[in-house]
Amino acid sequence: MIGYTTIGVNDMERAKKFYTDLFANQGAKVVIDMGRIAFIGTKRGEPMLAVCEPFDKEAPTPGNGVMIAFPVGEKSDADKLHARALELGGTCEGPAGQRIEDRFYGSYVRDPDGNKLCFFMFG
Repeated sequence: MIGYTTIGVNDMERAKKFYTDLFANQGAKVVIDMGRIAFIGTKRGEPMLAVCEPFDKEAPTPGNGVMIAFPVGEKSDADKLHARALELGGTCEGPAGQRIEDRFYGSYVRDPDGNKLCFFMFG
């Protein structure tokens, strides 16, 4: 259902490196680069994350309550992505752990521009 999600960033090169390095194990690369916006994913036609300098030339700001959640196959993947995001300059918003009894496992970070991310699995 989702084609792509766009987040505003201050530094395009830093953002492209952060996300391609973060998801390198899943084959992430810059699929389309149009200067002020770049689409990161595995290939065209699959869901992608777009990083961009805002069209209105105003400062990018993360939305209050806005978060992008990335599914993982194993709980250890949520741990690894959380740690990798911190290595790449992200900040911790909640360490990996079981939440909502045994139905949800997740970890939370903010990227270098303050956008909130979650790495999760149900069960």
